[in-house]
Amino acid sequence: MQTTGHTAAIEEPHAAARRVFNLIAPELSLVEEEFVRQARSNVQVISYISDYLRASGGKRVRPALTLLATYAAGGDGSRANVIRMATVMEFLHTATLVHDDIIDNAETRRSRASINSRFGNQTAVLMGDWLYMTAFETSLSERSLPILDILTGVTRKMTEGELIQLTLLGRVDVTEGQYFDILSRKTAFLFSACCEIGAILGGGNGGAQSALREYGLNLGIAFQLVDDLLDFTATEDTLGKAAGVDLLEGKVTLPLIYLLEKESTKRAAIQAVMREGSYQDVARDDLIDAAQQTGALARARARAHAFAQSAIDALDSLPTSAHTEALREIPTFILERDR
Repeated sequence: MQTTGHTAAIEEPHAAARRVFNLIAPELSLVEEEFVRQARSNVQVISYISDYLRASGGKRVRPALTLLATYAAGGDGSRANVIRMATVMEFLHTATLVHDDIIDNAETRRSRASINSRFGNQTAVLMGDWLYMTAFETSLSERSLPILDILTGVTRKMTEGELIQLTLLGRVDVTEGQYFDILSRKTAFLFSACCEIGAILGGGNGGAQSALREYGLNLGIAFQLVDDLLDFTATEDTLGKAAGVDLLEGKVTLPLIYLLEKESTKRAAIQAVMREGSYQDVARDDLIDAAQQTGALARARARAHAFAQSAIDALDSLPTSAHTEALREIPTFILERDR
């Protein structure tokens, strides 16, 4: 009986995710079609890599947020311009993944060879640039200066976040404030942009735009916190990509920041992993155990839950609707996701 109850608890977040995505399934199908259209090119290598990227799948969380925010603000998410802009947000996200994998020398993405691993760094850099430019070209058709301001601002912030992170690689003195600054720039501001642009497309007033912008920001922070926790604690089979790579790449994330606050004696071990790029001399399980015993993991998870709750609270000023309720459900299954 205990096993059955445990299984139900595990399955419930996945059921919530299905319910949310089923609500906008027709619109997401249109996004997939638009992705194909926008990725079409008479340059053969671009078309081939675009097909490879699309076949790699993805959760389509960012387009879903744009669609749901449009509906929550009182608009129609099935309109052609909304579908186009939801696809733009996925293009921007995909471009960041392509460039991030180059910087991180990642070999896999979503259980497949990354673009840089499959086609080489030079091709990957240019493909990422092409995705960015295609996204902006499509967004120009909306003829909305507020939307363009949001897109240019978030692209600049994402680039700044990557540059700031590069200056801190290999350092164990990264502060909580620096960590959240990088996290917000690299991940959360794009979530926020998806929601705010959705509010604009839906004709929402300033209050709705502000509420959805704040929702997206807090949701994005919670999402990346969970991502960093999974990298630290999950297995490669579960993630569909290499696990424990953040530290190997010289990135100290929140669980380790909290661990070092409690156990400064772990500093040498963490430095050794970053220096050697391997867990050969310092077992990853030992670091996980130390983070567990000192409460560092629990503290990091608590921060993720707090930001998720802040996201939910930001929606209180919006009218009640099926789509607003769907937005309320997203933080829950983000907290419980396993990859």
